[in-house]
Amino acid sequence: MEPQERVHAAYLARPAKQRRRDRKTQDKAIKVALADGRRARRARVRADLEAARRERALAAYLPAAGQPGPAQLRTAGRLRLPRHQDTTATLGGAYPFLAEGGLGADGVFVGSDMFGGASFVYDPWVLYQKGVITAPNIVLAGIVGSGKSSLAKSLYTRSIPFGRRVYVPGDPKGEHTAVAEAVGGKAIQLGHGRPTRLNPLDEGYRPAHLSDAEWGAQVASRRRDLIGALAETVLDRAMTPLEHTAIDVALSRAVASSSVPVLPAVVGRVLAPEGADDPDGRLAEDGRQVGHALRRLVAGDLAGLFDGPSTVRFDPNLPMVSLDLSAVAENSTLISVLMTCSSAWMESALLDPKGGQRWVVYDEAWRLMSHPALLRRMDAQWRLARHYGIANMLIFHKLTDLDNVGDQGTAMRALASSLLANAETRIVYRQESDQTTQAAEALGLTGAEKKLLPTLGAGQGLWRIKDRSFVVQHQLHPDELALFDTTARMR
Repeated sequence: MEPQERVHAAYLARPAKQRRRDRKTQDKAIKVALADGRRARRARVRADLEAARRERALAAYLPAAGQPGPAQLRTAGRLRLPRHQDTTATLGGAYPFLAEGGLGADGVFVGSDMFGGASFVYDPWVLYQKGVITAPNIVLAGIVGSGKSSLAKSLYTRSIPFGRRVYVPGDPKGEHTAVAEAVGGKAIQLGHGRPTRLNPLDEGYRPAHLSDAEWGAQVASRRRDLIGALAETVLDRAMTPLEHTAIDVALSRAVASSSVPVLPAVVGRVLAPEGADDPDGRLAEDGRQVGHALRRLVAGDLAGLFDGPSTVRFDPNLPMVSLDLSAVAENSTLISVLMTCSSAWMESALLDPKGGQRWVVYDEAWRLMSHPALLRRMDAQWRLARHYGIANMLIFHKLTDLDNVGDQGTAMRALASSLLANAETRIVYRQESDQTTQAAEALGLTGAEKKLLPTLGAGQGLWRIKDRSFVVQHQLHPDELALFDTTARMR
């Protein structure tokens, strides 16, 4: 029995009534037992330390100066480096094996960082809240077959479970129709011979917070702007003040005569105004050209899509709404007109503060930006992206497509360049060697990044997020790969 155990047992065995002499004798014995126990413990500790010392003495270690002889493989002296202080940019080049810290783990999984090896996650709303970016818009460029369409579809479909909605105001190839149906959304298909009609004068979606007076003023303003944009698109020029007056008078009469005005009523009043509106007989002549331009939408080569009440409705509560323009892809003017109408639909939903956060995807942007009215509407939505709570995504093949918008120094070229300037996320997939110089100048790429662009494989992209760069390998689930595939006809 250990000394402490004996002391404890002695205390337990002490009787309740004991003589003072016996109690002192017993206490003295207890103190002696405790002292013996302490000495025994110290002796055991010393014995253990001595055993460890003898064991270390018997072990074979290399000397501090290294193994002697030609096989020592190191210098005899210690390596001492002077202390050095520099900027992180310089140290990043001096120590190239340090990896980027990444954007964090909050957001949508995209793939893997090819330099750091970690997962790459991106979400424009999360990055805006963190202060990483100040503009949520995205520009995505890549040659045919590089995988840019699959990336765009992954970004917005993987955002839907987080409560985001998706609007595609114009899909010239119909690539997003299957995706919209798969996620529980709707694709509005327009084209000649189809029963679908789109009335550009519909009131559209009404936000709940607007009063009757506010809603009426907003509808009237949107109708005037939309009719003017449609006329300028068909005329391929800006309207004159006289033409503005002719349209405004005709629109007012059409709205007053019907609760749901249609475009043919406006065209008829532009070409043949009422006598009270044209006392001197000159209003008909002033609006003659714009009237015949709008007539193309109801009786000419563009007829059949806008000449009656709408047969479809824009539901902003659906997870995804896409406007399928594949049936009219050969007519660039008709595509621009349809997208102008769909943009007007969207704007009423975007103004609703309870509408939530949304992706607005402009695919095949090189075809859309050739029309001034549509380009101005796109530019306004990009500038107000934070106010609307939306993230615009502009998709095209190469950055030099922006140079094909208007002539150098024109307002159209300035608007196209502003789209790139208002996008702090630029994603560049593989580019041909003759396009890398323009891409590097437009994005401010380094020499290494410029050389990287022609060597990127399928699904690999250079992400420029403000001043930070990442090379990301996009990863797809097999179900996504089957849904996003755009090469089925080639196989």
